[in-house]
Amino acid sequence: MSRKKGRGRRGPREPERPLGAGGGARAAGIPPRGPRVRARLTRAQLVALLAVVGLMATVALLTVRRPRSGATSPEPFPAANAVAGDSVGFEDFVGSEACAACHAAESASWQRSTHAAAGGAPGTVRMIAPFDGSPIRFSDAEVTPRASGGRVSFTVRQAGEPDRVYPVDAVIGGGHLEGGGTQGFVTRHADGTYRFLPFDYSRHGATWFCNTIGRAGRGWVPISTALSIRDCVDWPPTRVLGDEPRFSNCQSCHGSQIEVSLDTTARAYRTRFRSLAIGCESCHGPGRRHVALVRDSGAVARGDIDMTALATLSKDASLGVCWRCHALKDRLRGGYLPGAGLERHYSLHLPQLGDAAHFPDGRVRTFAYQQGHLWSDCYLNGGMTCTSCHDPHSQGYRDVAGRALSGRIDDRQCTGCHASKAEAPERHTRHTPGSPGSACVSCHMPYQQQPELGTGIRYARSDHSIAIPRPAYEDSLGILGACRGCHADRPVATLEARVREWHGVLKPRPSVVDALARAREARTSGAAARLVLLPGERHVAALFTGMAWFLEQHLAPDMSSLPRDVIQRLRALARHDDLDVQALALASLHFARGTASDVRAFLVESLRALHGQGAREDAVRARWALVLGYLGDRSRARGDPLAAIATYRKAREVDTRNAQIPVNQALAEADAGNLAAAIASYEASLAMSPAQPLTLVNLGIARAARNDLAGAVAAYRRALSYDAREPLAWFNLGGALARRGAPDSALASFRRAAELDPSLSLARFLAARLLLERGDAPGALREIESGLRFDPGNGEARAMRDRLRRELGTRSP
Repeated sequence: MSRKKGRGRRGPREPERPLGAGGGARAAGIPPRGPRVRARLTRAQLVALLAVVGLMATVALLTVRRPRSGATSPEPFPAANAVAGDSVGFEDFVGSEACAACHAAESASWQRSTHAAAGGAPGTVRMIAPFDGSPIRFSDAEVTPRASGGRVSFTVRQAGEPDRVYPVDAVIGGGHLEGGGTQGFVTRHADGTYRFLPFDYSRHGATWFCNTIGRAGRGWVPISTALSIRDCVDWPPTRVLGDEPRFSNCQSCHGSQIEVSLDTTARAYRTRFRSLAIGCESCHGPGRRHVALVRDSGAVARGDIDMTALATLSKDASLGVCWRCHALKDRLRGGYLPGAGLERHYSLHLPQLGDAAHFPDGRVRTFAYQQGHLWSDCYLNGGMTCTSCHDPHSQGYRDVAGRALSGRIDDRQCTGCHASKAEAPERHTRHTPGSPGSACVSCHMPYQQQPELGTGIRYARSDHSIAIPRPAYEDSLGILGACRGCHADRPVATLEARVREWHGVLKPRPSVVDALARAREARTSGAAARLVLLPGERHVAALFTGMAWFLEQHLAPDMSSLPRDVIQRLRALARHDDLDVQALALASLHFARGTASDVRAFLVESLRALHGQGAREDAVRARWALVLGYLGDRSRARGDPLAAIATYRKAREVDTRNAQIPVNQALAEADAGNLAAAIASYEASLAMSPAQPLTLVNLGIARAARNDLAGAVAAYRRALSYDAREPLAWFNLGGALARRGAPDSALASFRRAAELDPSLSLARFLAARLLLERGDAPGALREIESGLRFDPGNGEARAMRDRLRRELGTRSP
């Protein structure tokens, strides 16, 4: 699941950007990167010594859903049982080539698929983008894609800067998809990560484009001279292959067995992967032991081949194989590899909390993958899985019996189950047989442009909810439904009347879907709860959506009271079979009434009931804490750090082993002005996991704010001992050194920070201040001009630039 394609994976957000003396804004955490901070620089900062806190950059680790520390309660929560780690390791994978010897037919089919062509090094995959030397022009940069001698690269040229050459070390995608195919490019960064470049190519538009979501807020847009390169969220390149929360990332979906981790010995990141194609083991799991066993006739005779036949999986287990990549997921913990427990590492429903990527009926509201399947009648009341329609090896289409079909518009995908519709299809479709409007998928699985991406670049997908066309309802949601997609010239009322004329009373939507619309009009929490808190509901996706809405709209921290019926419904839902539903119910009770003795006793009892269930207890606790962490983040974002602290504490007592939980508590404590408590929380996190460079940066910031400059410098240097290329450690080290009267070292640190992250304009401006202090006005001017390329709206810096130009007699470039 790709952040590149929009909202993608969730879980830890990108760290906050630095704040200047005049304040700033935190990153929004929407697709690759949030809005750039416009740090305000006063003239005094350029010509005088920096004030204490003004230099410090605040960095938030995992600022979306993460937990907090202990709670005062009549009875402590029982400690979690130790859970064995995943038994799957990178060395357990052998690569798709090893499978071909025994599974030649499947391998040959797979090699013709888009999974096999999903990515790779230049020269090993089809290039649809023109690397012919024709420049791509922004308003403030010229980018030249070039291929020469087997090497592919982009050269970026900006006025006043040396040319930057970015070799293309990996290609992602090949423009394969009919609804909008794209191709992206990855470069190996000096810190060991593989980073996406902001120059993508659309096959349908035959144009270069970039993603501006979270920065310029224009979605995906063609590159032109009306667009600044700094409006692209991947400039400078920061989004990485692999699941590493320090960076905006694409989890591990764009390749096979991608691992990225901080190598503290090398003081850099280590990235490794089997392939950037989607290989056999991405679905079947690790093959090393299987290969060894099938060579052992005794093991085969015993039936021990260490490989489950995926065709024998249950409906949900089969879907789970595909959800590894084809779903929005909130991250619970890192280190996932195929064959490990997906639910231990990711949650499939929690992305609905806060972001609400899906409408209550499963249609896409912002950006999503194929999870609309979970709202489909074919899934809810039938046995439909992904492989009911898609051949898993060739990715061709097939019917429910596995017979190959001609393509996506072959009605036998549907009539294999709905046989009565095949006899006289026009009686159902009301369109001429063989016409585009007669195809089942035209009405029930139309392609829809992903709303979050805008309309500049075609990227349309079927949401897989297999909905009945309802023109009026779709229009009320802002959806361009199947009818209007073909008949845009006709009023919605006319289309609605025609549908009802043809089909009479339409099949009702699931009651839980309609209930959410009615709940929005309810006047009391009790009335809303009766509509959406439904313990016996089988439609888990819609149930979770309603529960998430109820939590956000009707519950608050430590409420003085809550209707008994609401509590009883949440208690019943806390026994639900679904992990996400169970955890959300427990978190809702804990959040709203966790200090009430009866609710507290129920929560303790619930944890005792989970005790000894191993992986389930671990999974529920992680989700429970994640929900509370999200609520704490929400309070902090709303300027209520005390409520945030209380909520983080609850999350922390649920999940006591997560080292990231105390970090958010520390951030809220710092917001509340309690720096001693913040330092204690940072140190508690570091005691659990010492190798956290950004937590050490935050610790240094808190120490510096208490005038412990020696302690701050030690924290920053310790961060650099783990990651020598962490720009925020260099930036804050520069601030501490400046305050300690070491301007030369401070200047070197600021310059190093800006070199590692050119978007750190504040580092340039502060370097300029130090250069002015030593009388180097030309050098100061160069730093200011460089900083203004990423922060052109900084009025104070522009004024200083103009003054220095006048004094130096320098003209504008």
